Amino acid sequence: MKKHILLTLTLLLYVHYIIAQTINPPKGRIAIVADGNSPDPDDLGGTAISIALIKAAGLEDRLVHYSHSCDLVRDDRISEKAEKERHHLMQIACDMTARRWEGFKHLIFFDAIWQKEETINDLAWAIQNSTKDNPLWIIEAGEPDIIGMALQKTAKEKHKYVKVITHHPANDNAGDFYKWQEILDFGIEEVRIPDQNIKLKVPIANWDWAKNHSDSRIQLIWTIGKLAEVDDIVKFQKGKWDCSDAGMILYWITGANKNNGLAQGTVEDVKSILLNYIEENPEKPRGPKRKKKKK
Repeated sequence: MKKHILLTLTLLLYVHYIIAQTINPPKGRIAIVADGNSPDPDDLGGTAISIALIKAAGLEDRLVHYSHSCDLVRDDRISEKAEKERHHLMQIACDMTARRWEGFKHLIFFDAIWQKEETINDLAWAIQNSTKDNPLWIIEAGEPDIIGMALQKTAKEKHKYVKVITHHPANDNAGDFYKWQEILDFGIEEVRIPDQNIKLKVPIANWDWAKNHSDSRIQLIWTIGKLAEVDDIVKFQKGKWDCSDAGMILYWITGANKNNGLAQGTVEDVKSILLNYIEENPEKPRGPKRKKKKK
């Protein structure tokens, strides 16, 4: 019996060690530019998971920019009313996840259309502060136009310290103002990984562990991803729970191209990192403390 208990404890410690070892980010800061206002609603789940992963990795202070709704010209496949809903849903995905997972008070989550000038300036500021020892990694989770506009406003000598992580040509080639080659012509470093849809766009039942979890922070991210699944603008999300863009975050927090990062992340990878954090950081009691009545 004692041997069995000892073996179990050893295995648990080993699993914890392996999970801890996966967090090995390269030096520098990170910026995320997502869409979500475009016909595909996958950025809802991608945003919630990205923010939660960054917090679980203890890297929230290195996230220096987050913007959403970067599809600057509305696609005819989505109505004006539905697009307006998406703006609000993306803002909720950002703000609520950041509040519940905590640690992001230093950050404003920008709407790239409704706050276009502020969005470009904020990303440009992050680019301008880049150095060899403190580069900027930009996650291209949507069209590249905002990235191009921010690069256009910054000093050319800073661009060699900017690295853009991408996983899908659909983003690269969808710009209304910048072609992908024009982004490369700024002199940034392209960091390309495999299509993350392969293992992170999965049957919704694969996320039952989150749906049924007792911690409301985990339930929250499942709910946000479920909103994308029930969205009626596109049909290809039906029955799927999709956080594909968060695969680029997995890649970065586990090392990126400098420290052999996880280039093809899975739901199990996401689950391990998030649940390890939840286990070590139990949910706080809800609601304000009641004031004691004076006798």
